[in-house]
Amino acid sequence: MKFLRKKLDAVAPLFEKGGKFEKYYPLYEAGDSFMFSPAHRTQSGPHIRDVIDIKRTMTMVVIALMPAILWAIFNHGYQTMLANSDYGITAETAITSGIVCDALWMGLLKFLPIYIVTVVAGGVVEAIFSVVRKHEINEGFLVTSMLFPLILPASIPLWQVAVGIMFGTLIGKEVFGGTGMNILNPALTGRLFLFIAYPAQISGEVWNIYPSVESGLQVDGHTGATALAEFYNSGTAALNDINWMDSFLGLTGGSFGEMSTLACLLGAVILIATGVGSWRIMLSTLLGMIGMTYVLNFFSPSADHYMAIGWTWHLVVGGFAFGTVFMATDPVSATQTNTGKWIYGAMIGILTIIVRVLNPAYAEGMMIAIIFMNIFAPTIDYYVVKANITRREKRLGIQ
Repeated sequence: MKFLRKKLDAVAPLFEKGGKFEKYYPLYEAGDSFMFSPAHRTQSGPHIRDVIDIKRTMTMVVIALMPAILWAIFNHGYQTMLANSDYGITAETAITSGIVCDALWMGLLKFLPIYIVTVVAGGVVEAIFSVVRKHEINEGFLVTSMLFPLILPASIPLWQVAVGIMFGTLIGKEVFGGTGMNILNPALTGRLFLFIAYPAQISGEVWNIYPSVESGLQVDGHTGATALAEFYNSGTAALNDINWMDSFLGLTGGSFGEMSTLACLLGAVILIATGVGSWRIMLSTLLGMIGMTYVLNFFSPSADHYMAIGWTWHLVVGGFAFGTVFMATDPVSATQTNTGKWIYGAMIGILTIIVRVLNPAYAEGMMIAIIFMNIFAPTIDYYVVKANITRREKRLGIQ
């Protein structure tokens, strides 16, 4: 590493002010700070001494995402094998039958191209804006590039992946000034654009495309409604065909993001333990979802209606767990005050269930709820701070 450090220091003058490649300094700085801690320090006060910085924050998010990513890859390969009768496996023998490596490989064949396109397309937009606007490229896009593939159906065309992440990076972040300035989650902004522009593909109607040439499988694709769509169409009768534990573990079909709730919980533990993710937002989102589910249960017209489905099912199907842990807690687009976090999270949970149950055109709801509350997060913080100031003024007798 000392050799690499010396080489980077040797070419640094070329990219610094007055150097031959001065305008490309953001590209040099991105590579340097990715491998080493930044060498510059704050020269004037006030100072806040803390061990945390953007690099460490984003690194912890990446680590927290690893269980979810690995399980998403495995489950996609596992669903491939289930769809091919030659394997003859069941959910009970999936882990013990020695097919884990095969499943990971098949899932990787589908996940990796989506991830590569995301990194290249979004990275180009990030780099161009950094060079033009002369600001640094930080690790924020690294997290976005990992989140974005996980909230897409595995069957989505790669060109749509490129269009989505470019839109999310450009409109969701760069036009506001870059990382730390955006009011919307960039990954969800890109997905929202794809949902509006290409609803058929983003809905995952063809929810798995299997590699038939490389692996010798005969199945090219499998169509089927997601669990949430089945709930809306069939009500509680759909529960007869779905196993709750399989949904909790992530042994079900769907997009990469419809993964293991258990893996998301592991990520939540890491984010909370390191102080990167807000437990207030996670808990309030869960409580909001539970409360709204009970309200709809009470007003359900019949015992077999979609409104009668319990909160435990809403927790394990769709993208609720993933959105709660990794999307709603985005430190930039979420609320900043502690009271605001409770309000913000509760409203996400409430809106998710309202959209899921009462909107026949869109069976998920988590994306819409988070984006909607991203917009209102600054307003929530404003009134929370204003209320605190008013309360203190009264206590001090200030008119």
